[in-house]
Amino acid sequence: MKEFNLKNGIKSVYKQNKNTPRMAFTFNVAITEPEKLAGTYSLMNRLLLQGTKKYSNTELAKLLDENAIELCTDMKLDYLRFRFVCLNDDFELAMNILDDIIKNSTFDEFDKEKEKMRGEIVAELDSARTKVSDAFIKTIYENHYYGNTYTKMLENLDSITKEDVINSYKNILKTGKKITATVGSLDFDAVEPLLDNTVGSLDNSSVEESKVVKPQLTEFKRSDVIKEDANQAQIYQGWLVPNFKSDDYPVLAVINTILGASGLSSRLFLELRDKKGLAYTVRTSCESHLECAVFSIYIATEPKNIDVSLAGFKEEIDKIKTILVSDEELTNAKNNIIGKQQFITETNSQQSTGLAYYGIMDLGFDYQSKVIEKIKSVTPQQLIECANKYFTDRTVITVLHP
Repeated sequence: MKEFNLKNGIKSVYKQNKNTPRMAFTFNVAITEPEKLAGTYSLMNRLLLQGTKKYSNTELAKLLDENAIELCTDMKLDYLRFRFVCLNDDFELAMNILDDIIKNSTFDEFDKEKEKMRGEIVAELDSARTKVSDAFIKTIYENHYYGNTYTKMLENLDSITKEDVINSYKNILKTGKKITATVGSLDFDAVEPLLDNTVGSLDNSSVEESKVVKPQLTEFKRSDVIKEDANQAQIYQGWLVPNFKSDDYPVLAVINTILGASGLSSRLFLELRDKKGLAYTVRTSCESHLECAVFSIYIATEPKNIDVSLAGFKEEIDKIKTILVSDEELTNAKNNIIGKQQFITETNSQQSTGLAYYGIMDLGFDYQSKVIEKIKSVTPQQLIECANKYFTDRTVITVLHP
């Protein structure tokens, strides 16, 4: 793996995996400012593949299909991501197409794409799971950019103009830190000039620090969502916790695995589903962003079981706060995390995406190996200390029910 800078200073990494048939490339651009109207960034992202000055959206789609180039853009809360996978022989073509999209997107089909986005959001919100997740995120990130959920997007969609979208994109490209990650079998000497002649020619002289502030949760909050045709209740409970830059994050990752992220063997699954028969599904997650992370518990259950399910959450949280985890359970949790890390880095595409993510989050391209070592060193006492530190009364509970 080789780290280097493009001619415009963009930090880059190339990992050579010899004898692999496809090249993978990821280009991340950091978000430095919250969007003024919720939905602007998502609409911008959708429009990036709707044509350039050189190609119409139909021509662009045909060109990608004919050459088996899988190219997409993704709007994350902290960054805009461009990525593609292509056959080795088509790497130059794919880079030139992506370069054209980045520099010359016309944002055509604005009105049409806005209506498609509206329809898709409405359809998504018909799902009870999406609806309760939307309400939970909006509540835990109240009055914060991270809380710009589907419902907030719908409220603002009519006010977003094409000019808003274009100006937002120009600002992101101008002020955002940029990272590239390439993985494949070509020699580095063949890859570097192609990057320099494409994304390496972008203006990179006006990069700014992020103006997104750290979210705060200072009190207990509960929100209820009524869905008349719901057949079951959906419950989220969550806390704001430190992100991957904190020394506590590996400890939280282990707690997450023990409580609910390891599937059939997790405590919440065994206690609430297997033993008490409360749940159709139950899980935990720890989703990290640049400014913080959210640790959450989710369950789908009978409406009559809402209170007993919340009591079950509390019971399992209290156990992790007071009772030392056995060496066997801790070892199994660590092995589960390490095994998943290997599983999600099997392909060139997964490796490219991961390396670019570590780069844009200022973690270092070698973050995966570093965090695995930290996870290996987590102790039972650290689990208790961490759980008591963050699983406090400053929590959000969101319940969807008929």
